[in-house]
Amino acid sequence: MASSHLHRHAPRLIRLSRPLSLIATKQAVNLQRHYGSQASLLLGNTFTKQMSPSRLQRVPSLVFAKYAHTAPAATSTTDRLKKLRALMQTEYNVSAFVVPSEDAHQSEYVAECDERRAYISGFTGSAGLAIVSLESAALFTDGRYFLQASQQLDSNWTLMKSGLPDVPTWQEYLVQNLPSGSHIGIDPLVFTATDAHKLEKELAKIGSKLVPVPNLVDQIWDNRPRRPANKLMTLSTETTGKTHMEKIQQLRQELEKRGVAGCVVSGLDEVAWLFNLRGSDVHCNPVFFAYAVITPTSVNLYLQPESVTSNVREHLGSDITIKPYDSIFDDLQDLSSTLPQGEKVLLGTRTNLAMAMRLGKKNVVEARSPVIDAKAIKNDAELSGMRQCHLRDAAAVINYFAWLEEKLASGDALDEADAADKLHLFRSQQKGFVGLSFDTISSTGPNGAIIHYKPEKPTAATINPDLMYLCDSGGQYTDGTTDITRTLHFGNPSSHEKQCFTRVLQGHIAIDSSVFPDGTTGYLLDILSRRALWSDGLDFRHGTGHGVGAFLNVHEGPHGCGTRISFNEVALVPGMTLTNEPGYYEDGKFGIRIENVLLVQKKATKHQFGGKAFYGFEHITFVPIQTKLIERSLLSPSEVDWINRYHAECLEKVLPLLVKDSPGYHWLKREAKSLP
Repeated sequence: MASSHLHRHAPRLIRLSRPLSLIATKQAVNLQRHYGSQASLLLGNTFTKQMSPSRLQRVPSLVFAKYAHTAPAATSTTDRLKKLRALMQTEYNVSAFVVPSEDAHQSEYVAECDERRAYISGFTGSAGLAIVSLESAALFTDGRYFLQASQQLDSNWTLMKSGLPDVPTWQEYLVQNLPSGSHIGIDPLVFTATDAHKLEKELAKIGSKLVPVPNLVDQIWDNRPRRPANKLMTLSTETTGKTHMEKIQQLRQELEKRGVAGCVVSGLDEVAWLFNLRGSDVHCNPVFFAYAVITPTSVNLYLQPESVTSNVREHLGSDITIKPYDSIFDDLQDLSSTLPQGEKVLLGTRTNLAMAMRLGKKNVVEARSPVIDAKAIKNDAELSGMRQCHLRDAAAVINYFAWLEEKLASGDALDEADAADKLHLFRSQQKGFVGLSFDTISSTGPNGAIIHYKPEKPTAATINPDLMYLCDSGGQYTDGTTDITRTLHFGNPSSHEKQCFTRVLQGHIAIDSSVFPDGTTGYLLDILSRRALWSDGLDFRHGTGHGVGAFLNVHEGPHGCGTRISFNEVALVPGMTLTNEPGYYEDGKFGIRIENVLLVQKKATKHQFGGKAFYGFEHITFVPIQTKLIERSLLSPSEVDWINRYHAECLEKVLPLLVKDSPGYHWLKREAKSLP
């Protein structure tokens, strides 16, 4: 799924037109087989949360007009902005209030109770930031969301298209558009200490300053959802490759090297990985609300009491002290008063400002969390799980494409949302399936050009077999996380569509085939994905790839592949995962994206210049690339060979997982044929 950095679309509820029992029964069998009595913890939370009761009771809507799609209506924000400005002016005396997308853990996906930016602006994409002043309101987002934001924002808002020429960053906007001496309100829980300190320096140049205030959106949000506190589940060492105490010991060794007295672990996926726990508090992400503080002599894990079971306590053992979730702030203040002179606590660069304030600036050193780095490099058990779940996932996707092709060929009217539900059903039949890793992007024709499109009733379009169809989807399994995109045409593609598709494919092959020396970053590799497109004057406005968690978040750092300079900070090393997903989009016409998940691995090269090791990739996604969309004359012999070898792998690895003579079986055999 396309990523500009590490952010995706905001979590929303999925509609299932199929009965819940049909899917849930299969899922129960799969989880029971894998985790026994613990299966009920996830069955009761993760899966059913993905569907609202109203949608479960709703029968599929009639098709209003063939292939029609209505743009999402803008939410009226007039009353909300009026209430917010009244608070700003009368209660807190601030000239502007900044509303980012993130929660207190800087999560990409957030729980409904933390969707503040979506509430105040009406824009539901995952990446964006709102600035509300007493006179104006501006929404900043990147190229993936320009079209969606233009449809969802009402007339109260100005859309700021980040990254385009002459468009300021949101920080520059605050400096340039507000009077000098302005007081700018922020909630310190949802701002990182690093970002706040940088912004303070810029604002000081014009005599303005940041003012920490309670979250003002929360105060005007009627019927704001409660914070979830679902039961946790434990993972075995067979799945994780290391016990949580082994991971903690590794972390302590790293802290000792850095000469710090301890660290705060605040990222939800970091806590889940470190303690070998999973949860279901955030849609599509097997995480839970928690913090941890690690010192040489203690481990405090801050959890919501309702989420802790006796099994969790037994798993953690006596070396871990469980404390109430919100008590971390008082504990950090106590820690600051007992630190020996000159000793500091490590705060990750994505730790919130409120924690830094409790510890005190002189007691803190800010750096990228060592847990993020350790989590990114998968061990043998995690890599094995990722390979296995991708094979099962490929079988589900192949069965889905065969079913979809058959339905369209028979003339059935099928909308994008119903199709996405069917793919969900096919995945739920696979061993170890827990839920989706993100909401499925099922998009026909012009909707494919909305990079993070999400089909919803009643506006979902009917799939037109004469237009391009882009499907970007993924699953959470007990042994890994998947993310795959394929673009198909069920009719006769135009020569222009074939040329564009082939240029995207050439970029995909170039990344997959690359060999590079130790120390190479995804920033340096990114050009390979665009070279073929650039030769025709084409490009795309998102990153080429992102890391993928092991039964964790579908987006994982600190590495990635893209044009953002931040991708030049961390080199690719064996054990990392990386998606390979170049694309091309024409507004109002079609979208193209081809995505596989890759593993970074060491390569045997004839030479090792400078004594360096050389690396390359192993692809673990095995679904054929539609040859109907390929313009054969544009390909080099080596590119044709890559496609034929890839399709042979798809046959070898996935065909045994399909029911013989089933539609999926025959679809795979046909689609994986070699190019002449």
